[in-house]
Amino acid sequence: MALRPAPVHVVKGNNDGPDVEAPQTLELTLEGLRIGMIHDSGPAKGRLARLRRRFPEAALVVFGHSHIPLDESGDGLRIFNPGSPTDRRRRPHGTLGLLTVENGVLTRAEIVPVT
Repeated sequence: MALRPAPVHVVKGNNDGPDVEAPQTLELTLEGLRIGMIHDSGPAKGRLARLRRRFPEAALVVFGHSHIPLDESGDGLRIFNPGSPTDRRRRPHGTLGLLTVENGVLTRAEIVPVT
C-alpha cells in the first residue's frame, strides 16, 4: 500500500498566542471517519463520557494538553493523545502519534517514542 500525505488539521492550544489562527475545537470527516479535536480534554476522571457528550457523532477524538500519551476506548468512542515529542512530562520518552484511516475505519493508532 502506498502512503499518501494526509491533510493537516489543528486546534488552538493554551500556549498559542494571538498570531495562531486555529479553532478551539474541530469536527471533521476524514476518509469517512468522524473525528473530533480539542486541545484540553479536562481531568482524567470522566474523560470518555465528557468527550462523548462534546462530540456525539465522533468515532475518534484527538486531544493534547497533558502531553501524556493515551489510547483508550469505550462507549463507541476512541480517544487518543499522541503525547509530545518535546515535553515528555514525567514519561520516559517524547512521543508522537500515527493514525491510519481507511474506508471510514481507524485501522492503526500508534504512539511512537521519538526521544
